Amino acid sequence: MAEVVVVAPGPLTLIQDSGRPGYASMGVSRSGAFDVGAYEVGRRLLDNQADAAALEVLLGGLTVRATAATRAVITGGLVQATAADRAVGYGEPFYLLPGEVLTLGHCTRGIRAYVSFAGGIDVAPILGSRATDTLSGIGPRPLAAGDVLPLGTAAPPARATVAPLTPPADGLVTLDALPGPRTDWLADPGLAGEWTVAPDSNRVGVRLTGHAWDRSQPGEVPSEGVVRGAVQLPSDGRPVIFGPDHPTTGGYPVVGVLTDASCDLLAQLRPGQRVRFRTLAK
Repeated sequence: MAEVVVVAPGPLTLIQDSGRPGYASMGVSRSGAFDVGAYEVGRRLLDNQADAAALEVLLGGLTVRATAATRAVITGGLVQATAADRAVGYGEPFYLLPGEVLTLGHCTRGIRAYVSFAGGIDVAPILGSRATDTLSGIGPRPLAAGDVLPLGTAAPPARATVAPLTPPADGLVTLDALPGPRTDWLADPGLAGEWTVAPDSNRVGVRLTGHAWDRSQPGEVPSEGVVRGAVQLPSDGRPVIFGPDHPTTGGYPVVGVLTDASCDLLAQLRPGQRVRFRTLAK
Protein backbone atom coordinates (compact mmCIF):
# COMPACT_ATOMS: atom_id res chain seq x y z
CA MET A 1 0.00 0.00 0.00
CA ALA A 2 1.25 3.47 -0.90
CA GLU A 3 1.62 5.84 2.07
CA VAL A 4 3.00 9.26 2.86
CA VAL A 5 4.76 9.94 6.14
CA VAL A 6 4.52 13.38 7.72
CA VAL A 7 8.01 14.71 8.46
CA ALA A 8 6.87 18.24 9.43
CA PRO A 9 3.22 19.41 9.38
CA GLY A 10 3.79 23.16 9.14
CA PRO A 11 1.64 25.53 11.25
CA LEU A 12 -1.59 23.62 10.53
CA THR A 13 -2.28 20.86 8.02
CA LEU A 14 -5.71 19.24 7.86
CA ILE A 15 -7.24 16.38 5.91
CA GLN A 16 -10.15 17.72 3.86
CA ASP A 17 -12.53 16.48 1.20
CA SER A 18 -15.86 17.70 -0.21
CA GLY A 19 -17.42 17.64 3.28
CA ARG A 20 -20.31 15.91 5.05
CA PRO A 21 -23.62 17.45 3.92
CA GLY A 22 -26.97 16.52 5.42
CA TYR A 23 -26.21 16.69 9.15
CA ALA A 24 -27.17 20.28 9.98
CA SER A 25 -30.20 19.02 11.92
CA MET A 26 -27.72 17.24 14.21
CA GLY A 27 -25.69 20.42 14.68
CA VAL A 28 -22.90 19.28 12.31
CA SER A 29 -21.83 21.64 9.53
CA ARG A 30 -20.64 20.44 6.13
CA SER A 31 -16.98 21.39 6.72
CA GLY A 32 -14.67 20.19 3.90
CA ALA A 33 -12.10 22.12 1.87
CA PHE A 34 -12.31 25.88 2.41
CA ASP A 35 -11.19 26.69 -1.15
CA VAL A 36 -13.48 24.25 -2.95
CA GLY A 37 -12.29 25.30 -6.41
CA ALA A 38 -8.63 24.65 -5.61
CA TYR A 39 -9.47 21.28 -4.03
CA GLU A 40 -11.56 20.28 -7.07
CA VAL A 41 -8.82 21.19 -9.57
CA GLY A 42 -6.34 19.00 -7.70
CA ARG A 43 -8.81 16.13 -7.52
CA ARG A 44 -9.63 16.31 -11.22
CA LEU A 45 -6.00 16.59 -12.34
CA LEU A 46 -5.32 13.24 -10.67
CA ASP A 47 -8.69 11.76 -11.74
CA ASN A 48 -9.50 11.02 -8.11
CA GLN A 49 -12.97 10.02 -6.97
CA ALA A 50 -15.43 12.72 -5.91
CA ASP A 51 -14.89 12.03 -2.19
CA ALA A 52 -11.08 11.78 -2.32
CA ALA A 53 -9.36 13.54 0.56
CA ALA A 54 -6.43 15.94 0.20
CA LEU A 55 -4.24 18.00 2.53
CA GLU A 56 -5.15 21.61 3.30
CA VAL A 57 -1.91 23.33 4.31
CA LEU A 58 -2.18 26.64 6.15
CA LEU A 59 0.68 29.01 5.22
CA GLY A 60 2.89 26.17 3.90
CA GLY A 61 5.81 24.50 5.67
CA LEU A 62 4.63 20.90 5.09
CA THR A 63 7.18 18.11 4.51
CA VAL A 64 6.13 14.53 3.69
CA ARG A 65 7.95 11.40 2.49
CA ALA A 66 6.50 8.86 0.06
CA THR A 67 6.87 5.14 0.86
CA ALA A 68 5.94 4.10 -2.69
CA ALA A 69 5.71 5.74 -6.10
CA THR A 70 2.79 8.15 -6.31
CA ARG A 71 1.60 11.23 -8.16
CA ALA A 72 0.68 14.51 -6.50
CA VAL A 73 -0.29 18.07 -7.36
CA ILE A 74 -0.34 21.41 -5.51
CA THR A 75 -3.14 23.94 -5.98
CA GLY A 76 -4.63 26.87 -4.03
CA GLY A 77 -2.16 29.20 -2.34
CA LEU A 78 0.97 29.91 -4.37
CA VAL A 79 3.91 28.17 -2.76
CA GLN A 80 7.38 27.10 -3.87
CA ALA A 81 7.84 23.36 -3.48
CA THR A 82 10.43 20.69 -4.22
CA ALA A 83 10.20 16.94 -4.69
CA ALA A 84 13.61 15.39 -3.92
CA ASP A 85 15.18 18.78 -4.73
CA ARG A 86 13.31 19.02 -8.07
CA ALA A 87 11.17 22.15 -8.44
CA VAL A 88 7.43 21.39 -8.49
CA GLY A 89 5.13 23.33 -10.81
CA TYR A 90 1.95 25.07 -9.62
CA GLY A 91 -1.09 23.06 -10.72
CA GLU A 92 1.13 20.53 -12.50
CA PRO A 93 1.02 16.84 -11.42
CA PHE A 94 4.39 15.34 -10.54
CA TYR A 95 5.81 12.01 -9.38
CA LEU A 96 7.24 11.09 -6.01
CA LEU A 97 9.37 7.95 -6.01
CA PRO A 98 9.80 5.66 -2.97
CA GLY A 99 11.66 7.50 -0.22
CA GLU A 100 11.48 10.90 -1.91
CA VAL A 101 10.51 13.94 0.13
CA LEU A 102 8.07 16.70 -0.83
CA THR A 103 8.75 20.05 0.83
CA LEU A 104 6.54 23.14 0.71
CA GLY A 105 7.84 26.61 1.41
CA HIS A 106 5.63 29.40 2.72
CA CYS A 107 2.66 30.73 0.74
CA THR A 108 3.56 33.90 -1.13
CA ARG A 109 0.00 34.43 -2.46
CA GLY A 110 -3.06 33.21 -0.62
CA ILE A 111 -2.93 31.33 2.64
CA ARG A 112 -4.08 27.73 1.97
CA ALA A 113 -2.28 25.33 -0.36
CA TYR A 114 -3.84 21.98 -1.27
CA VAL A 115 -1.72 18.87 -1.79
CA SER A 116 -3.59 16.08 -3.55
CA PHE A 117 -2.25 12.56 -4.01
CA ALA A 118 -3.38 10.00 -6.57
CA GLY A 119 -6.04 7.83 -4.90
CA GLY A 120 -6.62 10.37 -2.11
CA ILE A 121 -5.82 10.17 1.61
CA ASP A 122 -7.53 6.94 2.67
CA VAL A 123 -8.18 7.42 6.38
CA ALA A 124 -11.42 6.15 7.93
CA PRO A 125 -14.43 8.39 7.17
CA ILE A 126 -16.68 9.76 9.92
CA LEU A 127 -20.31 10.48 8.98
CA GLY A 128 -19.38 9.75 5.39
CA SER A 129 -16.47 12.19 5.16
CA ARG A 130 -12.75 12.40 5.95
CA ALA A 131 -12.94 16.17 6.52
CA THR A 132 -11.63 17.77 9.71
CA ASP A 133 -14.20 20.07 11.34
CA THR A 134 -12.21 22.40 13.58
CA LEU A 135 -15.30 23.64 15.44
CA SER A 136 -16.92 20.33 16.40
CA GLY A 137 -13.73 18.24 16.47
CA ILE A 138 -15.29 15.68 14.11
CA GLY A 139 -12.86 14.06 11.68
CA PRO A 140 -9.10 13.44 11.76
CA ARG A 141 -7.02 15.56 14.10
CA PRO A 142 -4.51 18.05 12.63
CA LEU A 143 -1.44 16.31 11.26
CA ALA A 144 1.64 15.80 13.42
CA ALA A 145 5.18 14.68 12.64
CA GLY A 146 5.34 10.89 12.31
CA ASP A 147 1.77 10.43 11.07
CA VAL A 148 1.46 7.79 8.35
CA LEU A 149 -1.27 8.48 5.79
CA PRO A 150 -2.46 5.61 3.57
CA LEU A 151 -3.37 6.39 -0.04
CA GLY A 152 -6.28 4.93 -1.96
CA THR A 153 -6.16 3.13 -5.29
CA ALA A 154 -4.91 5.50 -7.96
CA ALA A 155 -6.45 5.91 -11.40
CA PRO A 156 -4.19 5.78 -14.49
CA PRO A 157 -2.54 9.12 -15.29
CA ALA A 158 -5.00 11.51 -16.96
CA ARG A 159 -4.25 13.25 -20.23
CA ALA A 160 -4.26 16.70 -18.63
CA THR A 161 -0.79 17.58 -17.37
CA VAL A 162 -1.30 21.09 -16.05
CA ALA A 163 -4.15 23.43 -15.08
CA PRO A 164 -4.01 27.13 -16.06
CA LEU A 165 -4.40 28.36 -12.49
CA THR A 166 -4.45 32.00 -11.41
CA PRO A 167 -2.78 32.49 -8.01
CA PRO A 168 -4.89 34.16 -5.28
CA ALA A 169 -4.96 37.96 -5.29
CA ASP A 170 -2.65 39.79 -2.90
CA GLY A 171 -4.33 43.22 -2.96
CA LEU A 172 -7.88 44.46 -2.50
CA VAL A 173 -10.38 41.62 -3.03
CA THR A 174 -14.02 42.13 -4.04
CA LEU A 175 -16.46 39.55 -2.67
CA ASP A 176 -19.77 39.07 -4.48
CA ALA A 177 -22.75 38.65 -2.17
CA LEU A 178 -26.45 38.06 -2.63
CA PRO A 179 -28.77 39.99 -0.29
CA GLY A 180 -29.32 38.14 2.96
CA PRO A 181 -32.62 37.53 4.71
CA ARG A 182 -31.95 40.39 7.18
CA THR A 183 -30.86 43.26 4.93
CA ASP A 184 -33.55 45.35 6.64
CA TRP A 185 -31.22 45.47 9.67
CA LEU A 186 -28.81 47.64 7.67
CA ALA A 187 -29.32 51.39 7.42
CA ASP A 188 -27.65 51.11 3.97
CA PRO A 189 -28.43 47.69 2.42
CA GLY A 190 -25.73 48.10 -0.24
CA LEU A 191 -22.95 46.46 1.88
CA ALA A 192 -20.75 49.50 1.18
CA GLY A 193 -17.30 50.00 2.69
CA GLU A 194 -13.83 48.48 2.90
CA TRP A 195 -12.35 46.34 5.67
CA THR A 196 -9.16 44.62 6.76
CA VAL A 197 -8.99 40.87 7.46
CA ALA A 198 -8.41 40.32 11.19
CA PRO A 199 -5.60 38.01 12.39
CA ASP A 200 -8.00 35.87 14.46
CA SER A 201 -9.83 34.67 11.33
CA ASN A 202 -10.02 30.91 10.75
CA ARG A 203 -12.10 28.17 9.13
CA VAL A 204 -15.06 28.97 11.37
CA GLY A 205 -15.26 32.61 10.34
CA VAL A 206 -13.32 35.49 8.80
CA ARG A 207 -13.51 38.65 10.90
CA LEU A 208 -13.23 42.07 9.30
CA THR A 209 -12.03 45.21 11.07
CA GLY A 210 -12.40 48.87 10.19
CA HIS A 211 -15.59 50.33 8.74
CA ALA A 212 -18.73 49.68 10.82
CA TRP A 213 -22.18 49.39 9.30
CA ASP A 214 -25.01 51.34 10.94
CA ARG A 215 -27.87 49.20 12.16
CA SER A 216 -31.44 50.19 11.44
CA GLN A 217 -32.68 48.58 14.65
CA PRO A 218 -31.26 47.42 18.02
CA GLY A 219 -31.11 43.96 19.55
CA GLU A 220 -30.52 40.58 17.91
CA VAL A 221 -32.58 38.00 16.04
CA PRO A 222 -33.50 34.60 17.48
CA SER A 223 -30.95 31.93 16.60
CA GLU A 224 -31.57 30.68 13.07
CA GLY A 225 -29.90 28.48 10.47
CA VAL A 226 -26.81 29.81 8.69
CA VAL A 227 -24.70 28.66 5.73
CA ARG A 228 -21.14 28.89 4.44
CA GLY A 229 -20.52 32.42 3.20
CA ALA A 230 -23.15 34.02 5.46
CA VAL A 231 -22.25 37.66 6.21
CA GLN A 232 -23.30 38.36 9.78
CA LEU A 233 -23.83 41.77 11.35
CA PRO A 234 -22.63 41.75 14.99
CA SER A 235 -23.61 44.52 17.39
CA ASP A 236 -20.37 46.45 16.66
CA GLY A 237 -21.33 46.69 12.96
CA ARG A 238 -18.18 44.95 11.66
CA PRO A 239 -18.98 41.93 9.48
CA VAL A 240 -18.08 38.33 10.20
CA ILE A 241 -18.21 35.87 7.28
CA PHE A 242 -18.77 32.19 8.01
CA GLY A 243 -16.35 29.59 6.63
CA PRO A 244 -16.87 25.83 6.18
CA ASP A 245 -16.66 24.98 9.91
CA HIS A 246 -19.35 27.49 10.91
CA PRO A 247 -21.96 26.66 13.55
CA THR A 248 -25.27 25.53 12.10
CA THR A 249 -27.20 28.36 13.78
CA GLY A 250 -26.41 31.95 14.72
CA GLY A 251 -28.07 34.85 16.50
CA TYR A 252 -26.66 37.80 14.53
CA PRO A 253 -28.64 39.01 11.49
CA VAL A 254 -27.37 37.68 8.15
CA VAL A 255 -27.26 40.63 5.74
CA GLY A 256 -25.65 38.86 2.78
CA VAL A 257 -24.45 35.48 1.51
CA LEU A 258 -21.31 35.08 -0.62
CA THR A 259 -21.41 33.27 -3.92
CA ASP A 260 -19.52 29.97 -4.13
CA ALA A 261 -16.73 31.61 -6.13
CA SER A 262 -16.35 34.35 -3.51
CA CYS A 263 -16.28 31.75 -0.72
CA ASP A 264 -13.17 30.39 -2.46
CA LEU A 265 -11.69 33.90 -2.54
CA LEU A 266 -12.49 34.22 1.16
CA ALA A 267 -10.50 31.04 1.87
CA GLN A 268 -7.31 32.63 0.56
CA LEU A 269 -7.50 36.01 2.31
CA ARG A 270 -4.48 36.81 4.45
CA PRO A 271 -4.58 38.80 7.71
CA GLY A 272 -4.19 42.48 6.85
CA GLN A 273 -5.60 42.09 3.34
CA ARG A 274 -8.28 44.56 2.21
CA VAL A 275 -11.84 43.49 1.35
CA ARG A 276 -15.00 45.03 -0.07
CA PHE A 277 -18.40 43.64 -1.09
CA ARG A 278 -20.32 43.84 -4.35
CA THR A 279 -24.04 43.22 -3.97
CA LEU A 280 -25.67 41.10 -6.66
CA ALA A 281 -29.33 41.16 -7.57
CA LYS A 282 -31.36 38.12 -6.56
